[in-house]
Amino acid sequence: MKIGLVRRGYSASGGAENYLRRFARSLADAGHESVLFSSEPWPDWRGEFFLVKGESPRAFADSLGAAHPREKCDRLFSLERVWECDCYRAGDGVHRVALAQRARFEPGLRTWARKFSHAHRELLEIEAALFSKGARTIIANSQMVKNEIVREFGFDAEKIAVIYNGLPVEKLQPSLPDRAEARRELDLATDEFVLLFVGSGWERKGLRFAMRAAEQMPRTTLLVAGRGKTRALPRVKQTRFLGATENMNPLFAAANVFVLPTVYEPFSNACLEAMAAGLPIVTTSFNGFAEILGVGTNGEVLSDPSDIGALVRALENWRDARRRADTALQLRAKAQSFTIERNLAETLAWFEMSSR
Repeated sequence: MKIGLVRRGYSASGGAENYLRRFARSLADAGHESVLFSSEPWPDWRGEFFLVKGESPRAFADSLGAAHPREKCDRLFSLERVWECDCYRAGDGVHRVALAQRARFEPGLRTWARKFSHAHRELLEIEAALFSKGARTIIANSQMVKNEIVREFGFDAEKIAVIYNGLPVEKLQPSLPDRAEARRELDLATDEFVLLFVGSGWERKGLRFAMRAAEQMPRTTLLVAGRGKTRALPRVKQTRFLGATENMNPLFAAANVFVLPTVYEPFSNACLEAMAAGLPIVTTSFNGFAEILGVGTNGEVLSDPSDIGALVRALENWRDARRRADTALQLRAKAQSFTIERNLAETLAWFEMSSR
């Protein structure tokens, strides 16, 4: 088969770009061809390429449709919300549900203002068309996302495959420095209880809830890796903002618990990396990753990210060093099943099966 791959824009360090490069190699290894449709040239793309102009979600979707991509390939695989394709990878989840979730936990004025956003309206319109009749099949990265698509749009559940995210071996088998050394570098006391939060999109990922919890906990520091605006966040002295961090291994080594009290997360790769590093994870039922987390044995899953008391209790459950040590090996072993190679193989198998 000749598979068309769709991605709007380009980032040299983007996760979707890295994923498509790997998938293209998997296609070639299986005897298939690939052709890329994107709004920007990819400097290192060695295969066939078609430029599809369009900076906004709708402009790109319209331009892709006008290019008649199915005349240039046998099957069209999109990582972007477009009007139609043979298979859509719903890595960003369901935008309609994400907005509803955010509205539950943010000031009403912000929800009201978002209704006037052209980008949100475009995404909702394209998503409705895609999940109603535009996609022949779908790959969801969690059962949570699959259930949302079926519930919100009536999509045939048998045409949705759940294929969990995967990581490359260097992230599944991280080389962590000694904890004492990592803490010295970060100027952290050896007996300090250290929480780690990773990611951008701080409002959606519930950083302010993690900060409020840390504020109520003795001898506790919250490390925050990632970019975001601090203006809307509470002022909590126990929080340390580290900015964008390329090498996460010292932070994983220094931390005791990984915390992500997210409002909506289809499947958190950051949680998967923390699992591979042996850190217990405290997150919410609005994170698809929670499906693979052993509640009580590998971490905690909260039903309400804004319940600070429950979040504090969940985090305090992991203050005991012996308990963390006992679960670290289980966490690392469990993470080894979630390789990028497994994800790519399952994706390719779904393609080949659904094309019959």
